[in-house]
Amino acid sequence: MAEKILMKGNEAIGEAAIVAGCRHYFGYPITPQTELTEYMSRRMPQINGVFLQAESEVAAINMVYGAAGAGARVMTSSSSPGISLKMEGISYIAGAELPSVIVNIVRGGPGLGGIQPAQSDYFQATKGGGHGDYRNIVLAPNSVQEMVDNTILAFDLADKYRNPVMLLGDGALGQMMEPVEFSASDVKPVAKPWAATGLRGRTESNIINSLHLQPEKLELHNIHLQKKYAQVADNEVRYEELYTDDAELVLVAYGITSRIARSAMEKARSEGLKVGMVRPITLWPFPEKPLAVLAQKAAAFLTLELSAGQMLEDVRLAVNGAKPVYFYGRAGGMMPSPKAVYEQISTLFNGKEVNNS
Repeated sequence: MAEKILMKGNEAIGEAAIVAGCRHYFGYPITPQTELTEYMSRRMPQINGVFLQAESEVAAINMVYGAAGAGARVMTSSSSPGISLKMEGISYIAGAELPSVIVNIVRGGPGLGGIQPAQSDYFQATKGGGHGDYRNIVLAPNSVQEMVDNTILAFDLADKYRNPVMLLGDGALGQMMEPVEFSASDVKPVAKPWAATGLRGRTESNIINSLHLQPEKLELHNIHLQKKYAQVADNEVRYEELYTDDAELVLVAYGITSRIARSAMEKARSEGLKVGMVRPITLWPFPEKPLAVLAQKAAAFLTLELSAGQMLEDVRLAVNGAKPVYFYGRAGGMMPSPKAVYEQISTLFNGKEVNNS
């Protein structure tokens, strides 16, 4: 077993990216993810990698486009307002089908907001965020160890589907320290015959592009992308289920909120309340089918978020009106206590709104 190391979440992401074979990082500092940029500025020169603090978030994401187009494993990171500035570039990257990893350590908004943890970038991450019909694969870790594991997974998924992958964390996960281990990783070079690397034995140069002026060609490209996204949705849904076999009330929470929800759920179960939980790990593709199955036997759902209710819409779509879906959220950087979540659970049971009989 590998030795465990105590690391801050932001720094653990950086080391995991290096383990995954990332040798190019372009970013710009913004709280609460700045430690990741700082970490990469130290580590990249040590491994003959490339670190560049761009003049802006817009510049950083276009550097990602260039490195990804040349076939490199490349990453950028930011926090909410900075990710907003990257959105045009992310749409270009998706349109050009370039594998890349984008980290968002979410802070409260809207606007400049604050620097405390939030989950209010869910819409931005899962519904595209930029212009056009495209999708990001979105991974939502709930621990520093999962930040490591999902960062490595993100690079693999990006190359597998030639698509941007977003790691969606939050200020709490980015700043907390937990023991992590880095398993020995055998990073195998991924063949990228499409990359713009000169002729190199080819008769024609590869061209990386997202501009298709003929509508017929652009429509065909969009059809191709949608087929790819359907393949992702079929093969890459990840989630965790806890105590759902007998659950009358099913909690749905991701990221740091899922840890709070789990504490409240365990207290409720110790008192005889039949509560379970579904934790989406991929926010896109969203675990719709597991929730739809649970909607046939559970009595109700309670969605928990650090937002005004964004994942709530996907839970309601998955449940499809079969059972009531309740919501409890905090916004602006505020986080609920396990006690507060337990009180929400208790209120639903005491109100007899959660009852199979």
